[in-house]
Amino acid sequence: MIKWLAILFLFSATAAQAQTPLLTDLPLPYLEQANADSRNQPLVIFLHGSGSNEEDLFDIKDQLPADYTVLSTRAPQEVGTDSYQWFNKTPGDGDYDGVTEDLKSSEVLISDFVAKATAKYHTQPDKVFLIGFSQGAIMSYEVALRHPQILGGIAALSGKVLPVLRAELKPDPRLKTLNVFIGHGTADQKVPYPGGADANSYLQSLSLQPEFHAYPGMGHTISNGEIVDLNRWLAKINA
Repeated sequence: MIKWLAILFLFSATAAQAQTPLLTDLPLPYLEQANADSRNQPLVIFLHGSGSNEEDLFDIKDQLPADYTVLSTRAPQEVGTDSYQWFNKTPGDGDYDGVTEDLKSSEVLISDFVAKATAKYHTQPDKVFLIGFSQGAIMSYEVALRHPQILGGIAALSGKVLPVLRAELKPDPRLKTLNVFIGHGTADQKVPYPGGADANSYLQSLSLQPEFHAYPGMGHTISNGEIVDLNRWLAKINA
């Protein structure tokens, strides 16, 4: 009986997600969970990793407060069936870096998306949060550190700050108000753990105070414990 109930639950959850329409009225296609009155409520925007799509992080919404508006975006570059990315990785086996033109193009799209979503859902910039995984985390840094005034904060999961961003950043007093959550698995082989730890140190050098979490033995993924920590961080900011 329990087995059949589990199968039924899985089928129902899959069907519910399949019925969520892909919206295209903003600069990026996205999935939406929103209440009738989203005015002045927190707005969470998910940015997926390379080779994935808008459905990948959307289920995290079920572990967030019901009054949050949650959007999950699709990256602009198609790399396969239902598979997208924010930028091309630079060739070679050196340090993980991205093609500058791709990074700039996606940064402009995401920034525009954030501004228009903030207006559409009648909230305030300090209640808007980017949550990115892998390439999505990298893009969260790109947007937030260049345009801190459009966001309340970011959560960078299994990401890093790319060299090109460091080279172009200038001192900006507005960065001090940016809330940052960093989560990284110590066994991550795709974006190795030192990238997350180094991002934490770098942001501290910019007078930011990130909340940093290392997850022993976790690879390039998101754990339940990380989601719990993320939820607590959001609750603390929006209290």
